Amino acid sequence: MKVAKRYVKALLESFDAKELNGLADELKNLSQAFDSSKFITILSSPDINKKDKIDFVISLLKNKDKRLINFINLLGENKRLVLLKEIYKELEFQISIKNNCYDGKIYAGFDISKEQIESLQKSFSHRFDAKINLDTCKSNYPGIKIQIDDIGVETSFSLDRLKAQMAEHILKAI
Repeated sequence: MKVAKRYVKALLESFDAKELNGLADELKNLSQAFDSSKFITILSSPDINKKDKIDFVISLLKNKDKRLINFINLLGENKRLVLLKEIYKELEFQISIKNNCYDGKIYAGFDISKEQIESLQKSFSHRFDAKINLDTCKSNYPGIKIQIDDIGVETSFSLDRLKAQMAEHILKAI
């Protein structure tokens, strides 16, 4: 990850704020290619020369910005094309810090209304003095869990824990 941070630092110095968002989109598309085992095989194959690997990755770009192509060439020449996914994650994190805007996830075993999501976003945004965007994910979690990785926040409310605490409270009252 340390190496990816150096590359991201160079990207942050080379692109302005508007361009960074476009760059992040391009790197996101490239990082999604890592979900394909064929893509990883091509990048890590000793039978394919560096130039062909570089050309292959460049062919996946929608925006043929000269600086981005130079960046891909640099990664390829240094045999670091496999770092593209890490570079994307670090770039997204740095853009979040710069914009004071973070994404998080709500895990719940039940449906959450749009109004509830907006209320949670507003509460977390106020609490952390940042813009917080939350997406929902269906899970088997017996309650609700909110996770915002970039700022290291995880909070949960378990229905099972609530039931146990209520039972304990009732027993103490008796």
